[in-house]
Amino acid sequence: MNPILNRLLRSVVRQGNLKVIDTAGVTHRYGDGSGPPHTMTLDSPKVERALIGNPELTLGETYMNGEWSLTEGHLTSLLVMLMRNFEATGQSRLAHILRKATRRWHQHNTARAARHNASYHYDVGNEIYRLFLDEDWQYSCAYFPHFDMSLEEAQRAKKRHIAAKMLLKPGQKVLDIGCGWGGMGLYLAEITGADVVGITLADKQAEYACARAAEVPNATFRVQDYRAVSETFDRIVSVGMFEHVGVGYYDEYFKTCARLLKDDGVAVIHSIGRTGEPGSTNPFIERYVFPGGYIPSLSEVLPAVERAGLIVTDVEILRLHYAETLKHWLERFTARRAEAVALRGETFARMWEFYLAGSEASFRTGDMMVFQIQLAKSIDTVPLTRDYITSAERTLANRDRVAPSQPALVARKG
Repeated sequence: MNPILNRLLRSVVRQGNLKVIDTAGVTHRYGDGSGPPHTMTLDSPKVERALIGNPELTLGETYMNGEWSLTEGHLTSLLVMLMRNFEATGQSRLAHILRKATRRWHQHNTARAARHNASYHYDVGNEIYRLFLDEDWQYSCAYFPHFDMSLEEAQRAKKRHIAAKMLLKPGQKVLDIGCGWGGMGLYLAEITGADVVGITLADKQAEYACARAAEVPNATFRVQDYRAVSETFDRIVSVGMFEHVGVGYYDEYFKTCARLLKDDGVAVIHSIGRTGEPGSTNPFIERYVFPGGYIPSLSEVLPAVERAGLIVTDVEILRLHYAETLKHWLERFTARRAEAVALRGETFARMWEFYLAGSEASFRTGDMMVFQIQLAKSIDTVPLTRDYITSAERTLANRDRVAPSQPALVARKG
């Protein structure tokens, strides 16, 4: 094995149970032997050099390219172990500082750049998302009141939880920023009777959402940047989109929300967040999965809310909910992996499973969470206590049982 890589692994992997079989067939052991065993087999001589320079990028990159394989253990478990060791030893601190210094350049999300970035990820083909999402195509953190729920149950619970915080009345006008494939907007239209306008920057998402809404007259979807919307709304909801806004655009985002929201309006923003101080985007995720994306700390978000003149009326932190969601997604993707290979090839399939496993590991190690922020313009718009949320969820659950559900369409080619 490359001696520099050997020293790096010995200095980093102090806890856990890791074996690395190099290209000469020699086995090297790292860690204190605790926890589940993991064996990495290096399949290419150049992988040893690649892992030395920027392991946060090259570990995923070389896995994606088939230059190493996991011959014992689970990928998520391996990444949890490595992340905890890296954090404990401070090995990645300098890289984080350097990436943080240049993050505004990487997240220069003008309207044109934002559309390109959205298309890069969401237009990989609806067939890929069909392999692992729930029947309603919810591509964001589910809500698990208990972890023995199915993914479908937890995603429906998420929609109820968000709808309850929106305090919706029939006929109110709702803007869904980052509507995805239309599931949240259709739920609000069908279950609450609201008039929903959903916007996305991904063509394939909009096409799919419009097809689903063909028989739902109070739900419409279109390709549009949030900054270009001109109407005003009683309610705004945004689920899993704020991560794509970019750290330099938070003021513009919340000032736009304030402009679009009526004086007695309510907005609910659901986003991945950091549990600690502001940071930077993982370089593998930035290059191959979510260009222009960034996970914010609340300390970065709340000042922009205040500057926009909006009032924070509720904040809720969801901790392991996304870890469980990603676990379900990875299990489903793995079960249908052969279909992913047939659609996009082996390299894509390995990239996608590393992305899902790495994301789950990030939530398992405590670096990431999900926040839901409720916003208003007036201090008396929202009830004084949170009791109304539980009450509204019960009401919505009763409506769920009798309302017709939107069938998931078969994904179209292209």
